[in-house]
Amino acid sequence: MPHGSPAPGQPPGAEDKTAVLLVNLGSPEAPTVPDVRRYLKEFLSDPRVVEFPRALWWLILNGIILNTRPKKTAQKYAAIWTPEGSPLLIHTEKQAKLLRGFLGHFGRKLHVDYAMRYGQPALPKVLDGLHQRGFSRILLLPLYPQYSASTTASVVDAAQTWAKRLRQAPKIRTVPSYHDHPGYIGALAASVRQHWMAHGRPDSSYRLVLSFHGIPRARIERGDPYRDECHTTARLLAESLNLGTEDYVLCFQSRFGPAEWLQPYTATTLAELGQQGVRRIDVLCPGFSADCLETLEEIAMLGKSIFLQAGGREFAYIPALNEREEWIRALMDLVLQHLQK
Repeated sequence: MPHGSPAPGQPPGAEDKTAVLLVNLGSPEAPTVPDVRRYLKEFLSDPRVVEFPRALWWLILNGIILNTRPKKTAQKYAAIWTPEGSPLLIHTEKQAKLLRGFLGHFGRKLHVDYAMRYGQPALPKVLDGLHQRGFSRILLLPLYPQYSASTTASVVDAAQTWAKRLRQAPKIRTVPSYHDHPGYIGALAASVRQHWMAHGRPDSSYRLVLSFHGIPRARIERGDPYRDECHTTARLLAESLNLGTEDYVLCFQSRFGPAEWLQPYTATTLAELGQQGVRRIDVLCPGFSADCLETLEEIAMLGKSIFLQAGGREFAYIPALNEREEWIRALMDLVLQHLQK
C-alpha cells in the first residue's frame, strides 16, 4: 500500500478524518480518600458494573460502601502510585503515543487518543474534543481483550449516550474483543519467554498462573461470553508456549461482594499451590493490557504474600503488556483490520 494512502474503500483524505480511541477502565486522580470515593462512586454507579436493583443498590453504595471502602482502597493505590501518577493512566497514554508512531511509520496517518471509562480523561470529554476537531470516523478500541458486558459494553453505552446529544454524530465503530488475536497471543507469549530467559526455564515443580479479572457467575448464566474467551486465551497461550494442561492454572481475581464469582478464585489457588508443594510460580494477568491496582497490588504484593505464606518458595509477577513492541504491533493490526471492515 502506498505511503499515506487510505484503507481500501475509503475516499482520498478519509484518514485525516479518522481517529482511533483507546479506552481503559480508569483510576482516581490521586490516592486520596476524596479522590478514591469520587472514582468509586462513578464506577460502582454504572448498572453494567453492578447488576442490582437500582434503588436498593443506591442505598448500599451511598450508605455503606462509599463510607467504608475508600480509605482502604486509597491505601492500596498509594502503594502502587508513581511520581508521574497512576500506572494505568501512564501506560495507556504511552500506548496511544506508540501506536500513533507505529501507524505513522507504516504510512497510516491516523490520529490516536486515549480515554478512561471512569475518571479522567473522561470518555465523553475526549469524544467532544475529537468531534470539535472534525473527526467523522472514530474507532473505539476498549483495552479489554475478553468481552464482558461490564467492560466493553459499558464503553459502548457511554459512547452511544454521548452520540445521542449530537445533531450529526461521527460514525463510531468498536473493536468488541481480541481474546484470540494472533498478535495479542504472541505478545503474551513473548513476555513469558522473556521472563523465562531472565529467570530460567521452569522445572516440574512449577506452574504458570493465568489470573483473569472475575465477574459474577450469574452473568455467565445470562449469556456473557467472558469465561469462554478467557479459557480460549489461556489455551492458545499455553499452546504457543508448548505447555501441557498440568503446567498452567487459570483462575479469577478481584472478587467483590457476597455473590459467587467465577472460580477458581486466584487467592485460593495461590494458597493451594503453596500447600501442595509447588515451589515456583509465575503469575501473568492476560486480561489487563496495562499494569494497575489489580496487578501491582492485588497480585504482585498480596498474591506473593499468600503464596509464600502457604509454603511456596519463588513467586514472580510477569508485567502486563504495557509498552511491549509486540503488543503495540498487535494494536496496530487490530486498528487496520477494523478500519477496513
